Amino acid sequence: MCLITCTMDRCYLTVTTVEQRFPIPGPRTSMSHIPTSSQRIFCRSKVMALISLEDLDGLDDEQLDDDVTDNPEPMDEDESERLMSHWQAVASTHQVSVPQEMRGPIQEMTRNSQQREPLPFTPISSHEKMGEVQYEERLYPAGHWACVTRGDDLYEQSISMAFMKLMRFICKENSAGRYLGMTVPVISYIRMAKDGKTFEKDVETAFFLPAALQHSPPQSCDPDISIVYRQSIRVVTRPFFGTTTEETVGRQILLLWEILGATDELHSDRYAVAVYENPGVPRRRNELWFIRRDV
Repeated sequence: MCLITCTMDRCYLTVTTVEQRFPIPGPRTSMSHIPTSSQRIFCRSKVMALISLEDLDGLDDEQLDDDVTDNPEPMDEDESERLMSHWQAVASTHQVSVPQEMRGPIQEMTRNSQQREPLPFTPISSHEKMGEVQYEERLYPAGHWACVTRGDDLYEQSISMAFMKLMRFICKENSAGRYLGMTVPVISYIRMAKDGKTFEKDVETAFFLPAALQHSPPQSCDPDISIVYRQSIRVVTRPFFGTTTEETVGRQILLLWEILGATDELHSDRYAVAVYENPGVPRRRNELWFIRRDV
């Protein structure tokens, strides 16, 4: 027997068979209000029956990550299929299909989502206007990066296909034969075409190897992935939120130039886009990086 009760700010579902209650999504609450597994008994078959299709459509990768990370047991078939379907739906917005061979890496990355290591940097300066940060300047260290270049028809196709390759490298397709861990953000380097308005086809996507691997970096089983040592980089960066397509990134480039004004101290033919969250997060955090000519 189930009983739904409401307070001023949330609704609760009481399941008498387990004598445990927890908030469910509704007009007064959101998925983010649901306690962690240590605070609730999560009966997937009962909960799923009470969540609408609209609620399921609203689930993002962070919520999927939480479900899997809370449960150390191997994924059952339904959960695995749900996760794969979600990635397929997200990939379709980039006109990309996720092959079945990605099922394992997707599960592995999801299980380890809470262990992403932040890319270290030294803050140089921060510039505000009316209390809002307009841009920051940072220095990122030298080190080893895992890099792959793609030249698909669309920018978003290139970064999607490249990241799937990097996922397989992270998840055991490497000389160490184990899950390597990863850092955030993932960086995509873009170059402008001669017209100065569109992107060149080739886009390099890369992530900084975790600190434990910097002194002895593993090699990839995929010849398309290179482990490259790069010198430190100094960037001017501004955050933006949402999808990263050629159109949205192009708008951010124009906006930051308007804020900075003309200068020869920054490259105007190449930029970087830093992505901090999975593509399924509705308002995911990104940054545009302008690269200084001199560190």
